[in-house]
Amino acid sequence: MEMRHRAIMKIAMKWIGGAACAAVMALGGITLAGVSMSESATANSETTVALTAQRVGMDDTTAGNQSAAAPAVFEGPTAAIAGKMALDAEKRAASQFTVKRILPIEGPMKYGEWHWDTEGVPETGKLIMTVDLEARVISVFRDGYEIGAAVAMLGTVEHPTPVGTFPILTKERHNVSEKYGNAPMPWTLRLTWDGIAIHGGSEVENGYASHGCIAVPDGFADKLYAIAKKGDIVVITDGKRIGMGDAII
Repeated sequence: MEMRHRAIMKIAMKWIGGAACAAVMALGGITLAGVSMSESATANSETTVALTAQRVGMDDTTAGNQSAAAPAVFEGPTAAIAGKMALDAEKRAASQFTVKRILPIEGPMKYGEWHWDTEGVPETGKLIMTVDLEARVISVFRDGYEIGAAVAMLGTVEHPTPVGTFPILTKERHNVSEKYGNAPMPWTLRLTWDGIAIHGGSEVENGYASHGCIAVPDGFADKLYAIAKKGDIVVITDGKRIGMGDAII
């Protein structure tokens, strides 16, 4: 199944601070850039293998009061069990970052449009948000299932939205921007300490832009804020896409 890819093409844009043109394209998910969770999963798996082998060896020796050579009898099965446990753990970790569902959105998405559907999706699982600057779309995945998508208002050339991988640093329900005249930024999910965040409180519409933040419709911001936690990952890319069965990270 190929990735949903609908476009709002050749829309004239009047950006804050100058004139530019932008294209809005709807899609289901974005590949992650600059981070590899598999390295962490592998490190954890190796630790699990070492601990498992050590504990099984100690327990067998102690319980059976075996001689120094006796543990060799269990070396093969112990290694196999530990290896299977490590492999299972790695598969479970990878599964959380594999696209299992794309929201069935019909027609091109417009500014201010958003979708949210958690039906049939596990209530637990790793939450990851992806943002594509080219498509101007934010997607929310839980355990690999896309549960939310919205057209976002992004930065300008003078105030760009940065590309990279960002953990949520803080959650601030009634935040205001001291940097920009106490402008309201409710449902703030802070990504950097210099002011970049996902937030509501702005009209997401044609002809306007942010100062680098990812501004989303209030209804979408409310739902995302309710489930997001500090440390959850937001990956911002510029034109990279994935489809069903692909790894998000």
